[in-house]
Amino acid sequence: MSEQIRSWLSFQRDAMLSLMEKVVNIDSGSYDKAGVDAVGEVFEEFFKSHGIEVERLPRDVSGDIFRAGIAGPGNAPIVLMGHRDTVFSKGEAARRPFTIRDGRAYGPGVMDMKGGLVLNAFVLAAFKKFGGNPAPLIALLTSDEEIGSPQSRGVIEETARGARAVYNAEPGRPNGNVVSQRKGGVFMVMDVVGKAAHSGGNFERGHSAINALAHKTLAIAALTDLSIGVTLNIGLVSGGQSVNTVAPTATGEIDMRYARPADRDRIFAAIEKIAATEHVPGTSATLRIKGEFLPLEHTAGNARLLEIYQKAAKQAGLALEGEATGGCADSGFTSAVGTPTLCATGPVGGAAHSPEEYLEVESVVPRAMALADAVSDTAPLKG
Repeated sequence: MSEQIRSWLSFQRDAMLSLMEKVVNIDSGSYDKAGVDAVGEVFEEFFKSHGIEVERLPRDVSGDIFRAGIAGPGNAPIVLMGHRDTVFSKGEAARRPFTIRDGRAYGPGVMDMKGGLVLNAFVLAAFKKFGGNPAPLIALLTSDEEIGSPQSRGVIEETARGARAVYNAEPGRPNGNVVSQRKGGVFMVMDVVGKAAHSGGNFERGHSAINALAHKTLAIAALTDLSIGVTLNIGLVSGGQSVNTVAPTATGEIDMRYARPADRDRIFAAIEKIAATEHVPGTSATLRIKGEFLPLEHTAGNARLLEIYQKAAKQAGLALEGEATGGCADSGFTSAVGTPTLCATGPVGGAAHSPEEYLEVESVVPRAMALADAVSDTAPLKG
């Protein structure tokens, strides 16, 4: 990284926080297309103000995807990735807008992951302003990661395929570490159908979907094997018609996490078998996948990218390691297409998905410098 870039970034703290305030104060829950698009438009304006070309890829359900880029040597780009959607409902930004207290920034999505998008945007702007990037640079701003990226996955894979590397600006861990491994996840819905009957007058004619779901819930939970990183959680259940009616329907939502790709199909097949088993006579069940993430695995390319980033972080005064987490992210998709990937290169923060979510303000500039330095060193990896 040139001294010009280092010097420029060192004076961008307030500008970064100003952009962060703008986007945090816009509600952008995953199902709020207008809000997610509005956040994208703020970044689009930022990129254009720095002379950076922006492509907008329309989506019919989720927010549109924005892809900004600058030219550089070769054809294999370095991708700076992040998502604009949050888990929070409409009105949350008004209830608790962007604020800074005691060195921490607060607000819905401030660290997961609007802060990371701001960091990526300023790094891209720095290379546009001063040059020196060793490859074309792309900033990819997706729109539906919090629900499994159903409308972004194809663009993510297309953008990453053939790229030199991907840096995903999910938040840095509270201890400052980045993420070098993530579990994969499959999110499923099981719908159970039984038969209604009056619970007093003709109880014996009913077939309880709730009872069937209870049997299936226990059977699915028993598939958990912590020794190999497999967990099953039935996190949402609903069903029934009234307290005095044998339940004609019931639904359970299932979260499956796994560390090894080989376990994915094996566990899913076991769940399908449980769904097909008639635990209560006269009931039946169907299973559907609602969303899915692939794991971020330990590969030689990913390990080398971590080394590059650690060296860059050290030059920015940061000491950090790569760690594994059970959380899922879009970085699994980019790694799965064979592109070296590192996750959690955004600012440091914690308490994601909660009202206590925070971002360490003083981590923003050093993490931006670390990313810019890592980008400068990434070219030999691929392409």
